[in-house]
Amino acid sequence: MASSSSYKLRCSIPGHEMDVRGLASAVFPEGAFVSVSRDRTGRVWVPNSSPDNGFTEMHSISGHTNFVSCVCVIAPSETYPRGLIASGGNDNNICVFTLDQAQPVFTLTGHKNTVCTLSSGKFGTLLSGSWDTTAKVWLNEKCMMTLQGHTAAVWAVVILPEQGLMLSGSADKTIKLWKAGRCEKTYTGHEDCVRGLAVISDTEFFSCSNDASIRRWLVTGECVQVYYSHTNYIYSISVFPNCQDFVTTGEDRTVRIWRQGECSQTIRLPAQSVWCCCILPNGDIAIGASDGIIRVFTEVVDRIASAEDLQAFEDELAKTIIDPKTGDLGDIKIEDLPGREHLEEPGNRDGQTRLIKEGDKVEAYQWSVSDARWMKIGDVVGGSNATSKSVMYEGKEYDFVFTIDVNEGGPSMKLPYNVAEDPWLTAHNFLQKNDLSPSFLDQVAHFIIENTKGQVVGPNPPAGGDPFTGGARYIPGASDERSAFGADPFTGSGRYIPGSGPSPSPIASSGVADPFTGGSAYSSAALRQASTNIYFPKTDGVTFEQANSAQIIAKIKELNGSAPQEYKLSQEALESLVRLLGSISEPNSSEAPPTIQEINLLWKASHWPEDIVFPVLDIMRLAVRHPTVNETLCGEAEGVQLCNHLLSLMSPEGRPANQMLALRTLCNCFMGRQGRALLLAQRETVLSRAADLAGICNKNIHIALATLVLNYASCLHSQPDLEAKAQCLSVASRALETVQDKEAVFRLLVALGTIVSSDQSARELARSLGVNSQISKYSSVSDPSKVAECCKLVLKEMQ
Repeated sequence: MASSSSYKLRCSIPGHEMDVRGLASAVFPEGAFVSVSRDRTGRVWVPNSSPDNGFTEMHSISGHTNFVSCVCVIAPSETYPRGLIASGGNDNNICVFTLDQAQPVFTLTGHKNTVCTLSSGKFGTLLSGSWDTTAKVWLNEKCMMTLQGHTAAVWAVVILPEQGLMLSGSADKTIKLWKAGRCEKTYTGHEDCVRGLAVISDTEFFSCSNDASIRRWLVTGECVQVYYSHTNYIYSISVFPNCQDFVTTGEDRTVRIWRQGECSQTIRLPAQSVWCCCILPNGDIAIGASDGIIRVFTEVVDRIASAEDLQAFEDELAKTIIDPKTGDLGDIKIEDLPGREHLEEPGNRDGQTRLIKEGDKVEAYQWSVSDARWMKIGDVVGGSNATSKSVMYEGKEYDFVFTIDVNEGGPSMKLPYNVAEDPWLTAHNFLQKNDLSPSFLDQVAHFIIENTKGQVVGPNPPAGGDPFTGGARYIPGASDERSAFGADPFTGSGRYIPGSGPSPSPIASSGVADPFTGGSAYSSAALRQASTNIYFPKTDGVTFEQANSAQIIAKIKELNGSAPQEYKLSQEALESLVRLLGSISEPNSSEAPPTIQEINLLWKASHWPEDIVFPVLDIMRLAVRHPTVNETLCGEAEGVQLCNHLLSLMSPEGRPANQMLALRTLCNCFMGRQGRALLLAQRETVLSRAADLAGICNKNIHIALATLVLNYASCLHSQPDLEAKAQCLSVASRALETVQDKEAVFRLLVALGTIVSSDQSARELARSLGVNSQISKYSSVSDPSKVAECCKLVLKEMQ
């Protein structure tokens, strides 16, 4: 088919009653696309064979109880061979539809505010972003993980082609790269909310922002190019199949086509907000806007609308009323404008605007390169002159009349303002008139101050900005709670090394001696043939048993002599610890069990200062294996205190000896019923803190961390708790990025195998996180052989 030099209207589809907020190309039928709207519906459109080259509504979907904000298509699977449609809404839900049912086949709940962006990936993975500042990863109708780190609404998400990599863009002006649930990188450069993201390749992506710029990024972190042409917020961006050219839409009423890094064409629409765009398989572009109309543009001559329809579109555009304060025309002095003769001069570029004076009116024209003429794009009202900059509202003149969108999708409200007024009083009156919460007072007042360029009479503005859109599309009621995490300064290990006395018992030739306990490393009979799976699923816990009681007591007595007075133990107390250590050395022996007084003494001593507490933690590590101690310290009330105390010792800034021993204590807690119940209940907190220690360069910490993950995997193997398994997969994947010790790697491989064994959903999630490619390098490890053997079995399990 012949191609014109630019895009022209193909058809207009008046299918929705309110703003069209999302568009997505459908997998089936060929050439179809999906639209969603603030009218709470979604619609599937298919090309028809009529002479007007239009689209017909094939299917309508509904299920949201509030405005629908975004949509994406999930690729076909064996269960759903035509794929699925996922939509997010202001009801905080994600509804998932088939192409033959009007109601959702299932609904995903978990976000605490509007779901405003969706992206689908391989194996049915779905990524969502919300005003609640989080993104969530979904698989098989379950939330697998929550991505936390942004401090304002997450407006854009996308899944990168490389498995396991995800991007999120936020109103906090940053973009974050996530892998296995962890933020790997934060991209800064935008000066306002990030509204859209689009993948270019495995290594590059685009972003667009309320700062009216588009940025091209390398995944490694560098911004390699910044594009300017829009004059207001940019809401969406889509990339052409050549992975270079792209389309953007924004609040300046335009669609812009970018070729070879330049804006080659500007298409103006008779609607203020051009919310979304979608590139169809045949290269046509579908556009959704605030007037509820979907417009499709094409560069193929045979699909261009009739001359009558093109003229009708141009006439509609010419009737548009333009407010210069919300557009790109700047201050207008009518007396300085030229007349119609100014249109006899050709424009310099496509989309160039020119204002002329026609009597007492101001008209706006845009230069069309393809037609080589000026097209009228509207009449300008509210223009400024040398003495007046007023805008009429309800019969009165104001310096500014702002459009306020409450709850991003509700009815718009007008906020009139004169620069001589107090912004705080104006904000108060606006809230009262519209029956809004007075808690928004500071934010509305600050919005007025920010958008009047400092032309205020009144107090200085408070700190902070609009958490959602940053400008004229202000939405009250967001929070900006920032959390900070310290880095590990690696302050050095304790001098005491538990188990440094007598030589340990002989170990299997495939094992690796643990220098901290003096015992054998965990080994699953690696000398046996690997033709059968002897490694996983592992259903019993792995513990740290070895110790030298004499050295531990000697160290405690030494440190007790120099301990602060309030922490010193009496001779009687020291003797009690000796008795306790004797009774727990063999948990199932005939020795008298520890008394409650001895257990309480151990708990008290475990709160010694961090620089001397490590030998006490070593006793604690051994003690929790004993049924009596496990039941006492891991019970409901006491268990939470124990967990919190150990987690406090595991902070990344802490001492490596304490971190390692706290991890080992948690591992040994799995030996008792109460300990297992406690750690399963505290799983999210425990694994999150433990994962932070993967970055510390200490193989003993890594082995303890890997063992903790393995013990969780063992407990979860027979349970249908996908969210818990997802966290284990995420922590294991993160740890494998930094862990070098082969014993730690082996335990992580056993954990992975145990998680995915006999669980299809867990296998699919592991594949989507890119675990296959992450662990494949271990299949060639020769020493110890159990690493390669286990790795191959895990890879086979995930096929």
